[in-house]
Amino acid sequence: MAGQGLVRLLVWTVPLWLGSPVLAQSATVVSIGDGDTLRVRLDGEVRSVRLACIDAPETAQSPWGQQARAQLQALLPLGSAVEVHSTTSDRYGRLVAQLSRGGRNVNQALVASGAAFVYWQYINGCDRQTYSRLETEARLQRLGVWSVSGGIPRPWDVRRGGGL
Repeated sequence: MAGQGLVRLLVWTVPLWLGSPVLAQSATVVSIGDGDTLRVRLDGEVRSVRLACIDAPETAQSPWGQQARAQLQALLPLGSAVEVHSTTSDRYGRLVAQLSRGGRNVNQALVASGAAFVYWQYINGCDRQTYSRLETEARLQRLGVWSVSGGIPRPWDVRRGGGL
């Protein structure tokens, strides 16, 4: 009996040790905001989602902001089913999550295509090694935001008033 209790405890706590969300929830894509935000129907209500561990160019960072949004739209067409691996919510009440569709991590796909940067300040809970590798490969292949030598201004710098 005591052994079964320990097994149950491990089943629920090991994912927390690994920095992974415990459960994925199924949702339907309702709208795409920009390259790293969208709205989904989850448990009967529409929720805003901010993609975890990445930061896409701001809309004003033309043409990269529009390209990031288009890439997210291509990965997650309206009405498509998506798995939401939520880690927390942000100060705006949005879910912060990694999304997957058809077994593909959408957040990582955006980084791999050069549509988004790894958001190193908020990488906790994500696979640092994979995100680092994907960003390095996109940079070396000069994809998306990396097509400009040295890359474009980082979105977090743009939001602080640095460089457009």
